[in-house]
Amino acid sequence: MNWLNYHHLLYFWTVAREGSLTEGSRKLHLTPQTVSTQLRTLEAALGEELFDRSGRQLVLTDVGQLVYRYANEIFMLGRELTDALKGRPAGRSLRLLVGVADVLPKLVAYRLIEPALRGEEDLQISCVENTSEHLLARLAIHELDVVLSDAPVPPGLSVRAFSHLLGECGVTFMAAAPLAATLRNGFPQSLDGAPFLLPAEGTTLRRSLEHWFDIVGIRPVVVGEFEDSALLKVFGQAGAGVFAVPSIVAADARRQYKVRKLGEPPEIVERWYAISVERRVQHPAVVAICHAARSHLFA
Repeated sequence: MNWLNYHHLLYFWTVAREGSLTEGSRKLHLTPQTVSTQLRTLEAALGEELFDRSGRQLVLTDVGQLVYRYANEIFMLGRELTDALKGRPAGRSLRLLVGVADVLPKLVAYRLIEPALRGEEDLQISCVENTSEHLLARLAIHELDVVLSDAPVPPGLSVRAFSHLLGECGVTFMAAAPLAATLRNGFPQSLDGAPFLLPAEGTTLRRSLEHWFDIVGIRPVVVGEFEDSALLKVFGQAGAGVFAVPSIVAADARRQYKVRKLGEPPEIVERWYAISVERRVQHPAVVAICHAARSHLFA
């Protein structure tokens, strides 16, 4: 197989684009003699004349015009490749492909991602919500830049990925104002027999809550289980039961859902992770997410 020398092709493309050997050589930081020799080598390899030489003027032959069109596409694709590896598609805007685990509360996801928007003026975010297992599979084949989750990569999972701890916080129990008024005194024992809204089974928060119930010896009445944390809060807003939110978004939940705080048990702690295929994150928007979470959100 005859291999094309892309260095020689680059010299040809630069000279053709600049319109003269002198200007092309200056652009390449090489002497005109060196570039001229490489051009003749390329012509010999292709078996075709690429330029008609008339004094100092270089005019593309028909074959030269064909080669130039291909070279133009090749080097444009090369630039797109390097931009894509930096998270910058052809349009030059920085793109962030985020996988959001479906157990992650929407308010938490927003608080984690929002600093990236402030750090990059031309950032375009694409968020995908699904189970952690599905998102990690997509991360492994580079369809996502990062996965945000409430748990690190499970042991034994056949995906080479790294879990970056963003921070940890407690949880706050909340309820609609009438229900909160009846349960605030005597918290947490007042939750015994009280209506409660739980996240779906298998979630980290669900396990933490059930463990805490056992520790303090209370048995709330579970009136609802929810995979969607936003829907759970809507039911809580309507007075259906008490629910727990990460403390870092308790104030947001109080304003948005018009609910009241009952208490914040110190025994329950939630942790949040950014998962990437890199041991050290490189994507500038992911760097911004990690920095803001560690230095401000969970400081």
